[in-house]
Amino acid sequence: MSGQDPEVLPPIEEDELPSNEDLREGAIDIDVDTAGHIDTLADGSLILDSEKAATPIPLESFAEDESATLPSAPGQGTALSNYMSQLSEHAPISREDEHELAIRWTEEGDMDAGRRLVLSNLRLVVKVAMEYRRAWTNTLDLIQEGNMGLMEAVQRYDPYQGVRLSSYAVYWVRAYILKYILDNMRSVRLGTTRASRKLFFQLNKEKARLEREGFEVSPKLIAERLDVSEDDVLEMENRLSRPDTYLDTPLNRDEGGRSTVGDGFAAPTESAEVSLGAAELQRTFQEQIKSFATTLSERDAQILRERLLQEEPRTLADMGAEFGVSRERVRQLEARLIDRLRAYMQEHMVDFDFYRPPQDV
Repeated sequence: MSGQDPEVLPPIEEDELPSNEDLREGAIDIDVDTAGHIDTLADGSLILDSEKAATPIPLESFAEDESATLPSAPGQGTALSNYMSQLSEHAPISREDEHELAIRWTEEGDMDAGRRLVLSNLRLVVKVAMEYRRAWTNTLDLIQEGNMGLMEAVQRYDPYQGVRLSSYAVYWVRAYILKYILDNMRSVRLGTTRASRKLFFQLNKEKARLEREGFEVSPKLIAERLDVSEDDVLEMENRLSRPDTYLDTPLNRDEGGRSTVGDGFAAPTESAEVSLGAAELQRTFQEQIKSFATTLSERDAQILRERLLQEEPRTLADMGAEFGVSRERVRQLEARLIDRLRAYMQEHMVDFDFYRPPQDV
């Protein structure tokens, strides 16, 4: 693992995490500027790295021991209170215990040690998730994503760098939560590249900053300030300016009409006329193939059946072994057969559009 510099990663102290009393009474109230946190942290670098994540600790491993399962998070409201109450059973551990567990996990693959590392840091996930309550109403969704980020951090953690797991994991937890918010804030995903993620979170804020500084806001200036291309800025402005449109949205709301946006789209199936024509063409083609096959030798007929008419044709080498000839010889026989078939079909089916033969590597 790289980047675990104690001077870069600020430590997370135990007294910063929710206490047992806070968890039981639901007294957690972290008042932060959510948009500010997102703007500061969502330059895309860490989120992009999470897309290349290593295999996390299997979720199934937490179910091996009933006393070491992750607290369930089935809904919002009462379920959130229940979840926080369950967290009181998993207290933070000391630096020494954490170091010992991390060594057992990284060097020996001790699943019990990995579970304890995750469970002892679940409060950290709650703390980070609470920071984004204004951006996403279902806090349990954020906690679930944050737990995935925590397991990713445990998977990548290097205990020999002198950094507490919580100080390292907070970045993975935040990255997973931010990516979840970004992917699900609109029906169509907007943040699929580093530049689009940065623009999604920072575009409007940068516009406001430039206006306060007296600049005339332009896509070129924004691109220079955010280190993205001008095309990226124009594309994101265009996408953010258009609201989501749903297929079941009524077209004539005031008139009480029942027509919807989806009614204006073509049916996904072909018309009856097209289907009938395709079926007739298929029937004619099959009849002509049968007729053509009667003009072939037994060997050519087998090549026709097993090479030209199969979705998964036999290989040239396989057929060559059966016929006692080389692979190249079978290819020559097939090429000659294709020429004969093309000529036959063009004579008997005027509009026949011959397909390409199968490619054998």
